[in-house]
Amino acid sequence: MSARDLLQLALGRLGTGKLRTALTMLGVIIGVASVVALVAVGQGATSGITNRLAGLGTNLLTVNAGSSFSGFTRGAAGSSTTLTLADATALRSLTGVEAVAPELSTQKLVIAGTKNTTTTIIGTTPDYPTVRAYTMWQGSFLTQASLDAGLRVAVLGATTADDLGLGASSVGTDVAIGGLPFRIVGILQPKGGTGFASPDDQILIPVSTASALLVGGSSVRSVGVSVATPDQMTTVTAEITAALRTRHGLTGTAADDFTVQNQDQLLATVSSVTTLLSVLLAGIASISLIVGGIGIMNIMLVSVRERTREIGIRKAIGARGRDIMAQFLIEALALSLAGGLFGILIGLIISAVIGVIAGWGFIFSPLTVVAAAGFSLLVGIVFGVWPASQAARLDPVVALRYE
Repeated sequence: MSARDLLQLALGRLGTGKLRTALTMLGVIIGVASVVALVAVGQGATSGITNRLAGLGTNLLTVNAGSSFSGFTRGAAGSSTTLTLADATALRSLTGVEAVAPELSTQKLVIAGTKNTTTTIIGTTPDYPTVRAYTMWQGSFLTQASLDAGLRVAVLGATTADDLGLGASSVGTDVAIGGLPFRIVGILQPKGGTGFASPDDQILIPVSTASALLVGGSSVRSVGVSVATPDQMTTVTAEITAALRTRHGLTGTAADDFTVQNQDQLLATVSSVTTLLSVLLAGIASISLIVGGIGIMNIMLVSVRERTREIGIRKAIGARGRDIMAQFLIEALALSLAGGLFGILIGLIISAVIGVIAGWGFIFSPLTVVAAAGFSLLVGIVFGVWPASQAARLDPVVALRYE
């Protein structure tokens, strides 16, 4: 028989038991949909985290103060007072350093008219937009003059401005930060992000003002350093470490009282972890696809038993064993491929919905779709060969006697 005749015969046979065919396909549909959706979720999460980290700054190194100790209790990283504004100033002179922005932060109640919010107040320098990759929406950023004079001026993050009901016309007006009046000089463009660590929920003021009025002291929690080119990241990290050890009087085997975090290394670590997570999720989802394949094999074995007499008649009139085997194998492949296509469609819809809810958008990977379709075909072949071979080996005389 020709391949076309075998295909028509197989599809016609599947069409006579639509409900059983649909239930048999269901296992493959669920398996493929799970694989496609979970892989897309993993890729979306990777994309979202990578974009979030990349938005923190360009060629970014972050120098954090060390941990403090109170008796036998160790404080969190950054709780020590070993990192100072003078250290940040010294880092500006290092080769390869493009910009330096110390950060002195606290939480304060902010009041504008009848509205109020509690947000993060960051004391910093005019280099902050360069280091942290921010752009202005309205007004201007902090200037060196405002830093030198310790002026009460503030730049609002997009979320903070929305919470306080402030728009473009609010530049030049005052807000109260911790009970003290500050003049709004600008509002930042939103970066996107929610939750406690949202990059848009903050107010930036001169570090000299924050040190004098809100926090006290000259120590800072962290210093952001923007490196001129990506290939200088390792060199500048070594220069920062050497400079700070010298300034802090650390010699020999004395442990650093600070840490230097490399953004590129963090991105690479996050990418490897999320990739591993995606593979793990896809592996778990593949179990349901294997279960679906076992369902196909079970139904095909039942079909062989039900159609024993039909097989005997076909062999008696000249059908070869390979024709019988091809027919049953095509039926198994049709079940798995159709289930795979429906599963891909459902998986893409699920991943699109999750992407919209999570905020990273629709992630479509052609490779994942092709792999899912290929895997569903493989399932059809693997779990269809045995029933097909069972049918092909039936003795026509015995089959004709079967009732």
